[in-house]
Amino acid sequence: MENKEFFSMIEQRNSTRAFQNDVEITNEEISEILTATIKAPSAWNLQHWKFVVFKGDEAQNRLLPVAYNQQQIVDASCVIAILADKEAFRNVDPVFGPAVEAGYMTQEAKDNLKQNVENAYSTEQIRREQGILNSSLAGMQLILAASAKGWNTCAIGGFNPQAFVKEFNIEDRYFPTMLVTVGKEKVPGHQTARFSVQDSSIWI
Repeated sequence: MENKEFFSMIEQRNSTRAFQNDVEITNEEISEILTATIKAPSAWNLQHWKFVVFKGDEAQNRLLPVAYNQQQIVDASCVIAILADKEAFRNVDPVFGPAVEAGYMTQEAKDNLKQNVENAYSTEQIRREQGILNSSLAGMQLILAASAKGWNTCAIGGFNPQAFVKEFNIEDRYFPTMLVTVGKEKVPGHQTARFSVQDSSIWI
């Protein structure tokens, strides 16, 4: 069944860089957004992501210099960092173990899948690329989930990833893919120019 509300939201959504600085978001609302976010697709369902939530003056001001002092970092109701997992290949057991226990999957099938995953993720470059690709799917899902709940967002690539890792003591397994600001827009957005389907697609 077609969900017309979803397509209407897609049409209306735009990136917000100027937020009302007096609007709070509850921990419950953030958790609801993240609950929808973790339903994002990922290769082999390995879920190549981790989230760091910055909420409140102290946390957001600490992030500010890492994000090159962009005002939206402190004006937004919260900022969520999307981290890529370079070791998502290690997630086979916790992800598929319950399926074996429930009888949905045989132990042999799981063992074969685990071997295939380890073979596919054999180099550091592949692990990093897959981390970026799949965590970006989660980033987009987060933006859509927040939009569906009436929040405005902006995906930010303009920050210092090395400083982020150092400042927030991120373990080597993860690295930041993007930041997403969440809040209420201060100035209404406007339509942006988009390439047509004909210009942006190749049909074979």
